[in-house]
Amino acid sequence: MAALTLADGTFQIDADLIAKGLGMTPQSLRAAMQAGAVTSTCEKGEGTDAGRTRVTFYAPARRLRLTFDAAGQLLQSSSADYVRRPPRGVADRAD
Repeated sequence: MAALTLADGTFQIDADLIAKGLGMTPQSLRAAMQAGAVTSTCEKGEGTDAGRTRVTFYAPARRLRLTFDAAGQLLQSSSADYVRRPPRGVADRAD
């Protein structure tokens, strides 16, 4: 069974796979996504990467990157802990 399912221009990824990569339970992942604490980006491959899809999930302290082939099979998975930094030009200040 494919980890990524594509249909009508949308895709679905198994929540267990995402939760495990972010160090969460599926239930806490769902709640964090609904609250906007977990976000994602999606990239479609071009050139030599045509047919591949890379989806990156961002949690408050961890990132998960998943790469799939055209059939939806997981090719690569990586995760890393990190600290979100404020955007450039935003200075710490006490109001």
